[in-house]
Amino acid sequence: MNLSITIEERDGLDIVHAGGDLDVYTAPQLKAALDQIGLTEGTIVLDLSEVHFIDSTALGMLVAARQESRENAGEIRLVMDDPYLLKIFRITGFDSLFSIYPDIAGAITAV
Repeated sequence: MNLSITIEERDGLDIVHAGGDLDVYTAPQLKAALDQIGLTEGTIVLDLSEVHFIDSTALGMLVAARQESRENAGEIRLVMDDPYLLKIFRITGFDSLFSIYPDIAGAITAV
């Protein structure tokens, strides 16, 4: 039930680092962090490289955040390399909704 969240700006992009479990208890914390920086025009890099568990509530929150961002001409890029998380995104088809990168540098430099 622990989730750590830090926010930084790098190369003009907001980067949200999350670590721990993303579930029904912690998803609202991540949503609050995304709301804090604003799901508006621009790109947010969401670093999930230190997240090793995600449940359906957190997945739903990510999809809703993506939709809100897109409605405001924004984009959310995910960073993850955990095979378990990648499999979940592939099985659910969410890998086609999000741009997923293995590292932050790739997410920042992507066009």
